[in-house]
Amino acid sequence: QVQLAESGGGLVQPGGSLRLSCVVTKFASGYHSIAWFRQAPGKEREGVSCISSSDGTLDGTTYYADSAKGRFTISRDNAKNTVYLQMNSLKPEDTAVYYCASKRGVCPMQLHRRYIDNWGQGTLVTVSL
Repeated sequence: QVQLAESGGGLVQPGGSLRLSCVVTKFASGYHSIAWFRQAPGKEREGVSCISSSDGTLDGTTYYADSAKGRFTISRDNAKNTVYLQMNSLKPEDTAVYYCASKRGVCPMQLHRRYIDNWGQGTLVTVSL
């Protein structure tokens, strides 16, 4: 129903910035919210941010995990069907594979994997000297 393709990962120094992109292709009717998750080796996949789709009932509503609040910003470009995650002031502990994900309806109050309908393949972010 939804195809996701994320990109923009790479190697960056501590304190640096990266912008991740997620191109969303919909094959079914209805609206979806787009979320970002990340997973470090040996750890559970955790939610980072979420934004409601433009045709949702809560258009533009965003969510940030405490670890991302104040440093990361999620946004969307409706014309390009793309959602972005701008990451500033990056720390070594931000190193992980970042996944774009979709769910039907608006963003939940808490991000959980069980709410996700589709996943992208992931893009690696490495924060190191």
